[in-house]
Amino acid sequence: MKLLVVESPAKAKTINKYLGSDYEVIASFGHIRDLPAKDGSVDPENDFAMLWETEGRGAKQVSEIAKAAKNAEKIILATDPDREGEAISWHVLEALNQKRAIKGIPVERVTFNAVTKEAVQTALANPRQIDQALVDAYLARRALDYLVGFTLSPVLWRKLPGARSAGRVQSVALRLVCDREREIEAFRAREYWSLTATLATAAGATFDARLSGADGKKITRLDIGTGEEAAAFKAALETAAFSVAEVEAKPVKRHPQPPFQTSTLQQEASRKLGLAPARTMQLAQRLYEGADIGGETVGLITYMRTDGVDMDGSAIAAARRVIGKEFGDNYVPQAPRKYTVKAKNAQEAHEAIRPTDLGRLPAMVARHLEPEQAKLYELIWKRTIASQMESASIERTTVDIAAKVAARHLELRATGQVVLFDGFLTLYQESRDDEEDEDSRKLPPMKAGDPLEKRAIAADQHFTEPPPRFSEASLVKRMEELGIGRPSTYAATLGTLRDREYVRIEKKRLVPEDKGMLVTAFLESFFKRYVEFDFTASLEEKLDRVSNAEIDWKALLREFWEEFTATIGETKELRVTEVLDSLNGILGDYVFPARADGGDPRRCQVCGTGTLSLKLGKFGAFVGCSNYPECRFTRPLTVPASDGEASGEGGQMVNGVRVLGTDPETGLEVSVREGRFGTYIQLGEGEKPKRSSLPKGTNAATLSLEKALALLSLPKEVARHPESGEPILAGIGRYGPYVQHGKTYANIDKDDDILDIGANRAIDLIVAKESGAGGRRFGAAATPGRELGDHPSGGKMVVRAGKYGPYVNWGKVNATLPKSMTQEEITPEQAIELVNAKAAAGGGAKAKTKASAKPAAAKTPAKAKSTTAKKAAPAKKAGATKKAATTED
Repeated sequence: MKLLVVESPAKAKTINKYLGSDYEVIASFGHIRDLPAKDGSVDPENDFAMLWETEGRGAKQVSEIAKAAKNAEKIILATDPDREGEAISWHVLEALNQKRAIKGIPVERVTFNAVTKEAVQTALANPRQIDQALVDAYLARRALDYLVGFTLSPVLWRKLPGARSAGRVQSVALRLVCDREREIEAFRAREYWSLTATLATAAGATFDARLSGADGKKITRLDIGTGEEAAAFKAALETAAFSVAEVEAKPVKRHPQPPFQTSTLQQEASRKLGLAPARTMQLAQRLYEGADIGGETVGLITYMRTDGVDMDGSAIAAARRVIGKEFGDNYVPQAPRKYTVKAKNAQEAHEAIRPTDLGRLPAMVARHLEPEQAKLYELIWKRTIASQMESASIERTTVDIAAKVAARHLELRATGQVVLFDGFLTLYQESRDDEEDEDSRKLPPMKAGDPLEKRAIAADQHFTEPPPRFSEASLVKRMEELGIGRPSTYAATLGTLRDREYVRIEKKRLVPEDKGMLVTAFLESFFKRYVEFDFTASLEEKLDRVSNAEIDWKALLREFWEEFTATIGETKELRVTEVLDSLNGILGDYVFPARADGGDPRRCQVCGTGTLSLKLGKFGAFVGCSNYPECRFTRPLTVPASDGEASGEGGQMVNGVRVLGTDPETGLEVSVREGRFGTYIQLGEGEKPKRSSLPKGTNAATLSLEKALALLSLPKEVARHPESGEPILAGIGRYGPYVQHGKTYANIDKDDDILDIGANRAIDLIVAKESGAGGRRFGAAATPGRELGDHPSGGKMVVRAGKYGPYVNWGKVNATLPKSMTQEEITPEQAIELVNAKAAAGGGAKAKTKASAKPAAAKTPAKAKSTTAKKAAPAKKAGATKKAATTED
């Protein structure tokens, strides 16, 4: 029996049907090992030794593979045909060797570009060994990403509260989005005018022509900048005599685009189908792994992570047959089309993404697939077929028109085109981002000297527009152009930016959040080299050279680490004032946009004398007045408001304040405000006015006076405790809506409305919390807690109130808070020390492999770890007596 190892169970199921009883096909479920999310997993002081951990599903699959290997005469590693697939095969082999499960059994590596019977059998007939150069490139990339994230993120947390993490490629992609936003903020619209004449030929056919010149001078788009200039040209054209000066018709050819590679598939699926890159790759993966088509399970497309654009000769021949049959012989070019791309890594320049059987038309498979899968298959099929079709023949016509008015000579131009033969356009045309469609108007027949009749003259005012925000498709395209990252990682990079809340998507456009702008500004100020496009692209090229066995991967790491640690060291002594001065400079236009009245955008509109500037607080950055504490005005970095006169009830926010009306009971003004911690409601003024937070999901722009008054009435009694008889209150705290009985707090569910919560529901929540059902420390029903950001090695850290006291949870590591720390005040840095100490002491599944050393720049030395661990230990004993929750978590 031969053992064949692939990544996914879907692929295993498909391949198993192709092979006989001599084979057992088993899945690894992707990567079986990873670097432990703790300090020391990559050790620069020990020649970048890497400690790998097998846990969870990976450990289970290794055991399954090892068990199957006992009866195998041969082990065949058949993971995906790219760098990542090579790494998975290497990990499987390493894990089996550690378990001593091979014992002389021969091991082979095979790859196939399509999950079809023919492709699999051809691959099995041509085995090879694991390509160590590809593995080295994977190791180098993984080490770089770990070292950057694990070393840079803590610096970010210390110097820029509220930031979550910084990654090697992620940070550069974020910079692209933020740079575009700053361009938009700095943009100043410019007025310009266009003059258009509607003219008619002798036969009565009408067309439009634009003013293109005057008195021998060319007029470009922005040359007519005022209404007065436009009016003068319009008056001249109204009395002018028009005639055709010249007609030029040029035949041109439009050639089809090559078949899809990973990045172009993501772009077109976004434009044409509205799919996010991550969703596109999920659907493509399923098409690649196989579907049941008429009783036969078969892979429908070739491998979807590729830089290549050419196709196999047999696929080209099949495409030409389909074109002739479906569209006619005149749509088949005389010679097959060959496409080439300047691949940075020849070993990874696979075939383009195409259907495995081009004769399998979209209509034939649609009923066997889910709707989104069917649409993506159709898109791939059309692009592939179109790439081998005849070019389109187009005639582009330009007509120059003379307009004479007294001694003046004005010139106009009309353009149009006619498709003489549609060629590939009959099937497919590539979409474009942010580009105007080509002028496809058809002009009437004309010749030089023909007189033209004026029908109408229009003078239109326009204003220049800022550059558009990136869509996911256009960002992928830009990253590819700059050589940032790999096509197979683009979807994950975009997903990370959203998960970190550095960007959000509005109307299919990427909009940077305030924290994203801050992180980018910080990195540009103090880690500029590592967010430069050229530097990131050159590092990718070096990684490609590693995969080609041209340079040593550890030499690459040594070179990078030496410079990186030096830069990290320079930031340790940074003062807060230095960080703020830098951020104030870079983000000036973004945080303090120009005022409509021309006033100083940094002057405080509350006290009138203070200067607004960025401040750093416990929960992130905000804008505050220099006259603090006399003037306590604060606001978030950006406010969706207009600078103008104070508004009345229902008006817009001015300086972060919008008046809703007057409280009929007290006569005090009710307002909604933007503060450093978000939006809130305030009653009156004074030193300690009554305030209330807004429940999550409440739209501040449409908040009514009635609802604001109801929120200001909180906390209010909603029930009486069935045992104590004491009141149960409903209110809103820093961590959201809650119900309270004495010192016990219970968060309400997202589906509950704090203003309408009933007595029975409130009693149920409190009783559940007091009985422990709502807050078991290690159970599935544990309280949500407060997020503290991401650990440098990945994964969220959350502080929760547990049965035996508050604790920090990170993955499977739970670290009790010492008595000196509270759940409300613990910082991300303290949380890192606690979970690292617990992990090093053997707490949690993440600590199975113990680190022998740590990266040079790590902030938590071994000595500090043991001290923290000792401090944490008494807290666990002290927590043996049940401690009542005193927070609103």
